[in-house]
Amino acid sequence: MKVKTSELQGAALDWAVAKCIHLINGDDLDIGFIKEYAYTPSTNWAQGGPIIERERISVEPCFDLKWVAIRTESPNSAFEEEGSTSLVAAMRCYVASKMGDEIEVPDELMEGEVK
Repeated sequence: MKVKTSELQGAALDWAVAKCIHLINGDDLDIGFIKEYAYTPSTNWAQGGPIIERERISVEPCFDLKWVAIRTESPNSAFEEEGSTSLVAAMRCYVASKMGDEIEVPDELMEGEVK
């Protein structure tokens, strides 16, 4: 299923992050990795924090109880995403910078996940 990166959350967001850092190949068989090994960088600071630091993602509180994350690659290239938490915003920002504004996600991960 094609999904806007700005709408990724839960297992679908975690799966996309795992694909970006090459923990998984990104095919349907990798769904078990997210569920079985509890890879949850969008909720676990021990997993998401190092990505934020390594990728130099800035996270700030925003209005409406949201967070905004920005990743600047060059003076002319920046990515910005929002989220309900700082980790969600940062992981969306990371995925957008690596994979674009829309990505293909296995349908099994999307059930009840898109806001």
